[in-house]
Amino acid sequence: MTRESRDTEITKAAGAGATAAVRGRKKRKNKENKTRTVRANTLLNDHPNPHYANNKIKTTKYTLLSFLPKNLFEQFHRFANVYFVFIALLNFVPVVNAFQPELALAPVVFILSVTAIKDLWEDYRRHRSDTEINHMDCLVYSSMERRYVEKYWKEVQVGDFIRLRCNEILPADVLLLSSSDPDRLCHIETATLDGETNLKQRQVVRSFLDLDCEFDPFKYHSVIECEKPNNDLNRFRGYIVHRSGRRDVLCKENLLLRGCTIRNTEEAVGIVIYAGHETKAMLNNNGPRYKRSKLERQMNVDVFWCVIILLVICSFAAVGHGLWMFQYGDKRPVFDVLSPQGTNLSPIMSAIYLFLTLIIVFQVLIPISLFVSIEIVKICQVYLIHQDMDLYDEETDSHLQCRALNITEDLGQMQYIFSDKTGTLTENKMVFRRCTVAGVEYSHDANARRLAMYQEMDSEEEECMSHGGTLPRRESVTSHQSARVVLRSQSTKSHRRTGSRAEAKRASILSKHTAFSSPMEKDITPDPQLLYKVNECSSQMDFMRFHSQPMSQLSSDLSDIIDFFIALTICNTVVVSSPNQPRHKVRMRFELKSPVKTIEDFIKRFTPSRLTSGSNSSSSSSLITNRSSNKGCSSLLSSPSAESTLTKLHEEQSSHLEPTFSPVPPCYDGKASWNLEEGELRYEAESPDEAALVYAARAYKCSLVGRLPDQVTVELPHLGKLSFELLHTLGFDSTRKRMSVVVKHPLTDQITVYTKGADSVIMDLLKPLDTGKRQKKIICRTQNYLNLYAADGLRTLCIAKKILSKEEYACWLQCHLEAETAIQGREELLFQSALRLETNLQLLGATGVEDRLQDGVPETVAALRRAGLQIWVLTGDKQETAVNIAYACKLLDPEEEMLTLNADSQEACALLLEESLHYIQAKFLCSSADQAAKAFHTNFVPCEINSSSSLSSHNTSPFLVHRLGLVIDGRTLAYALDKTLEDKFLEVARSCRSVLCCRSTPLQKSMVVKLVRNKLKVMTLAIGDGANDVSMIQVADVGVGISGQEGMQAVMASDFALPRFRYLQKLLLVHGHWCYSRLANMILYFFYKNAMFVALLFWYQFYCGFSGSAMIDQWYLIFFNLMFSAFPQLVTGTLDKDVSAETLQRLPQLYVNGQNSEEYKPYMFWMNMIDAFYQSLVCFFIPYFAYADSDVDLFTWGTPITTLALFTILLHLGIETKTWTWMNWLSIIFSITLFFTVALCYNASCPTCFSPSNPYWTMQRQLQEPLFYLLCLITPVTALLPRPFGVQMCNNYYNGTN
Repeated sequence: MTRESRDTEITKAAGAGATAAVRGRKKRKNKENKTRTVRANTLLNDHPNPHYANNKIKTTKYTLLSFLPKNLFEQFHRFANVYFVFIALLNFVPVVNAFQPELALAPVVFILSVTAIKDLWEDYRRHRSDTEINHMDCLVYSSMERRYVEKYWKEVQVGDFIRLRCNEILPADVLLLSSSDPDRLCHIETATLDGETNLKQRQVVRSFLDLDCEFDPFKYHSVIECEKPNNDLNRFRGYIVHRSGRRDVLCKENLLLRGCTIRNTEEAVGIVIYAGHETKAMLNNNGPRYKRSKLERQMNVDVFWCVIILLVICSFAAVGHGLWMFQYGDKRPVFDVLSPQGTNLSPIMSAIYLFLTLIIVFQVLIPISLFVSIEIVKICQVYLIHQDMDLYDEETDSHLQCRALNITEDLGQMQYIFSDKTGTLTENKMVFRRCTVAGVEYSHDANARRLAMYQEMDSEEEECMSHGGTLPRRESVTSHQSARVVLRSQSTKSHRRTGSRAEAKRASILSKHTAFSSPMEKDITPDPQLLYKVNECSSQMDFMRFHSQPMSQLSSDLSDIIDFFIALTICNTVVVSSPNQPRHKVRMRFELKSPVKTIEDFIKRFTPSRLTSGSNSSSSSSLITNRSSNKGCSSLLSSPSAESTLTKLHEEQSSHLEPTFSPVPPCYDGKASWNLEEGELRYEAESPDEAALVYAARAYKCSLVGRLPDQVTVELPHLGKLSFELLHTLGFDSTRKRMSVVVKHPLTDQITVYTKGADSVIMDLLKPLDTGKRQKKIICRTQNYLNLYAADGLRTLCIAKKILSKEEYACWLQCHLEAETAIQGREELLFQSALRLETNLQLLGATGVEDRLQDGVPETVAALRRAGLQIWVLTGDKQETAVNIAYACKLLDPEEEMLTLNADSQEACALLLEESLHYIQAKFLCSSADQAAKAFHTNFVPCEINSSSSLSSHNTSPFLVHRLGLVIDGRTLAYALDKTLEDKFLEVARSCRSVLCCRSTPLQKSMVVKLVRNKLKVMTLAIGDGANDVSMIQVADVGVGISGQEGMQAVMASDFALPRFRYLQKLLLVHGHWCYSRLANMILYFFYKNAMFVALLFWYQFYCGFSGSAMIDQWYLIFFNLMFSAFPQLVTGTLDKDVSAETLQRLPQLYVNGQNSEEYKPYMFWMNMIDAFYQSLVCFFIPYFAYADSDVDLFTWGTPITTLALFTILLHLGIETKTWTWMNWLSIIFSITLFFTVALCYNASCPTCFSPSNPYWTMQRQLQEPLFYLLCLITPVTALLPRPFGVQMCNNYYNGTN
C-alpha cells in the first residue's frame, strides 16, 4: 500500500471517528435534554444539582421595581389602551391639540391606574400566600452535622434527603427510599392535589426494600436518571444506578408528590427529585383560565364600526373645514391659526390638521371605559353567583367555583351540552345489586328492598317525585351492521335512582375519613340461596382440609362459588383500616416472603416440595421470612441470569400429584389473636367499584381483613383467616379494562390468577368454547344475565380465574421482568406481558352494580331540554347500561324513536349513516307516516322498525325531526369521526333530539365536541367529573367540572366547578340568562351614550366652520363618561334582572333568547346609533333655539346642553332598567349630585384656568334662570318619547323578516 493511500485511509478513519464522536455527543445531548440526573447533596461539598429549580415558590408576577413597567407592558397588549394613549400624546402636538395636554391624560391615567391597583392587590395576596408556604418547616439532612435539621421549605433543593413524619405535608416531589413501615410502604392522601380522599400506597424503591437498619443518607451513592419535569400526575419514569452498576426501574409508585399528606407511616425518608415550580403540583396549577366570550367577539365588531364612524365624521368635518377655508381665498380670516413657522396654512393642510384635532375631540366615540366597566361588572357577577346559596351543597360543603372570570355571559348562550355519565349524571356511589355465579343468577331481592327503604326515606323527607327508568321488556336485535329504529310506546316502570340527601348526610358523618363507605354501600343483604351455598362450600372445604382430601372432590359449582368470592375479596387494591384510627391500616402479618421480584425469588419459593403434596414441615419452614444477615444496610440484591434460572427450573421438574389440602395450612395460625371485629374494619378503596365488591363479599362472610405488599389476608366461613401470597398485581388501566392478581393459594399451593374486568374484554379472553359443555353453558347463561343487568342500567363486571403451572409462571415471569426493566417501549411490553397472562381464563361469574342517579338529574335534563339545549351523553359504559340510564334521567323518551348504529367496518358505518339520512328525510318530510315506513322498508331492508300507535299522532313537519334519539357505540363512532364520514354523522346527529355515545374514549369525547363546535358554529358546554373528561372540558367553549368521587382533575381543567349536576340548571337558566342580558344591554348602552355625546359636538361644527371648537367645557368633555355617567350603568349591569329567578326556572323556554342572541342583534347597534343621533339633535337644537338671538356666551349655552345630555342619558338608562333597587336610585342621585357639585366648585374657583375661556359662575347663573329648568323638563322627554315606539317597530320588523 502506498503512503498516499495509507494517509487517505487514516484521514477517512479519523473523519469517521470524529463523525462517530459528534454523533455520540449529539446522542448524549439529546438524552440529557430528555432526562435529568439527580445526585445526592452529600456526595460533594458543593451542590451537585446546580441547574435545577430550588423549592421557593413565587406565584407573583411583579416586584417593586418591575411592577410599573411590567404592568404597563401587559396593559398595552390591549389595543384600546394603546389607542387612547396615542390620542392623549397627540394632544401634546400644538398644531392639533384640542384640550390641555395634562387634562387629556387624565382619563387614560385613571383607567390604567384602576387596572394597576387591581393587579397589585391580587399580586399582594399571592405574595402573602407564597410567604406562608415558603416558611413552613421540614426536616432536611445536613451533611455537615450528620443529622436532620429543620429548614424552611424554600431552602430545600434537588438532591436533599428529607425525613417525613405522619400527617406532614410533602414540601417537594420526593423519591421514597425508606419507610418505618415493616412492609416498606408509605400511604399518602392526595386530597389537596386531586381531591381524592382515599389513601394511596407508595412503595420504597426496590433496591432498598431489604434494608435491615435505618437508612443512612451518608452511605447513599446511587445516581438517579429520570424524566424532565412534567404535569402528568399519573406517570413517572426513570431508573436508579447503583455503584455496582445495577439499574432498578422507578415508577409512580415510588414518588411522593408535593402537597400530599403522609398517613399510616410514622416516618419515611426520601430524596428530592423535583422542587419548587418543577413539581407536578405546581405544573398543574395554571390558575384562572381566560377566554374570549362570544359577546366580546360581537362587541369588537361594533367597536370596529365605531372606528369607521369616527373616521367618516372626522373626514366629513375636515373636508368641510377645507372648503370653508377655501372660500376666503387669499383673504385670510383674522381668527385663522398660523402654522408653527408663522405662515398661513393652505386649506388642504388645515383640513389634515383638523382631521387629527377632531380625532382627539371625538375620541369618546370609542368607549375607553367600556373595557374596564365590563371587567368590573363580570367580577361583581361572579361574586353574586358565589353568594347564591342555592348553588351550595351542604353534603360536600362546597360552593360553585368560577375559574374563568370573563366568560360568565357565555353561560346564557349555550346550545349544546356534552355530558359524561358516571359521576356526572350518577352519584358514582356503587351499590351491589345482584350477581351470577357458575351460570346461576342470584337476584338479591332482599337487598333491593333495603335500597328501596333509603328511597322511601328520601321521599318522606324531600317529597321528591319518582323518576322514569327501567326499560320495558323488548326483543333483542342481533344484527351488528343494521340501524335499528325502535319506537317505544310502553309506559316505563317507576324506577327511583336518586340518592338520598338525608342518607348521604348521615353517611358523611359515619364515614368522615373513609371514601365510598356509606351505609347504603356497605350494609348489603345477602341472597339466602347463595349464602347457603357459600356456607356449604366452606364447610366441605374445611372437612376436606382436615382429612387431607384432594380438591377434585369438591363439586365444580361450589368451587366456582368460593373462587368467585375470593376474587371479589383480593382482586383489588383496597387497604384495610383499623376502626379507631381510620388512617392506620391493620397489621396482621403471617410469615411470608416479599413479593416475587426476581427469578431467583421464584426458585427459592416454589420448589417441587411446595408445589406438590410435600411434607407440612418443609412447607411451613419455607415460609419463614429469611432476610439475609450478611447484607449491609446499603447492600443490593444480585440476580442470576435468566438462562441459569430456567435451567434450574427444568432440572427441578417432578411428577405432578393431585393437589390436596394441608391439615393445617402453612399460612394459617390458629393461635393468631384477632382483636378487631371484622364488621368494624374500614376499607380504603381507590374506586367505588372496588369498594362495592369488597363489601358484597363481606356480606357473605368472605372478608378482607388485611393487605400487605406480599400478602392478602381474608376470612372465610368455617375456614378462618387465610393468607394469600401476592406474587404480582396487574393494575387496572383504561386500555386493558381489567385487573389481575397472581397469588399463591394457601390451601392448594397452586399459582392462581384472578381477573376481573369489563365483560366486553373478559369474554374475549376465555377458553375456547370447545373445551367443555359446562363452561360453554356457563358462558352462554352469564352473557344472557349480563344483557339483563345492562338493560336494568347496572354496571357489569366479569370474574374469571386461571391456574398456572410452575413452568408457565416461570416463563411468564421472565418476560414480565424484562418488560418491567425496559426503558424504551415499556408500556407496550407490559401490555403484551399482561395479555399473555390473562388468556384462556375460566369464567366464574359476573356482578351487577348500580350507579344511582344524582338528586334532581331527570328534572334538570328535562328543564334543559325545554330550554332548547341539545344534550349529548358521552360515556365509556356499555350500550345497554347507558341506554337504560338515559331513559332513567329522561334523556331518552319512551315515546320517541331510537336509531341505534353498530357497525363492524367503515363501509358498514357509511351505509348505516346513508340509510339513516334517507330514513329521517322519508319519515319527517313525506306526506304521511305510512309513506315513510314504506320508503324505509323498501329501500333499507337491514333496518328494523317497531311501530306503534303513537307514530300516527306525529305531524310530518320537518321541525319534528327532534323526536329521534341516536345511540352509537365506540367502534362505530371511531368510523363516523373519520374525515370522509364526519359530515354525514353530524347531519344525522343534529337531526336527533338526543345523542348517546357509548364506549367512548377520552379522545373520542374531545373529537365529538370539537366537531360539533367547529362544523355547526354553535356554543358548546362540556361537563364531567373525571380525568377522562379533561380533554372534552378543555375543547368546549365552556367547561364545567363536577367535584365528585373521581377527584379534582376535571375541576382543575374547567371554567366552572359544580358540586352536583342539578346546579347546572340554575347556573345556565338563571345566572347565565342574567349575565348575558345585563352585559348585552350595558354594552349597547355604552355605544349609545358615547355616540350621543359625540354627536352634540358634531352638530356644533356646522356653526363654527368645522374648526374643531367645542361649546362644552373641556373638563366636562373629559369627565362626562369617566365620572358623571359611569356609576349607574355599573349598578344596572350588575344587578338588573329582566325576569325573576322563579320565572326563569318555571319557564325554561326563556333561555332561547340568549341562544339566539336576542339581546344583542347586529341591528340593535345601528338602532342605538340612530337613536343617539336623534337624541343629540333634540338636546342640541332645543337649547339652540331657546338661546337664539341672546347675548349669552358660548359656555353659558354649552353648559345646559351638557346638563340636558346627562339627564337624557340617565333617564334613558332608567327606561332600560327592569329591576329597580335602592342601589339604582342611589347611583343616579349620586351621579347628578356629583355633576352639579363639580360644576359649581369648578365655576366658582377657576375663573381664568383656561384663558381665554371664562367659566366663572356659569352654573350658578343657570340655576337662577327659569328657562334652564324648563329645558331640563322638556328636552329629555322629547328626546326619549319616540324610543318605545321605535324599539317595538324594529323588533316587529326583524321578527317578521326572520
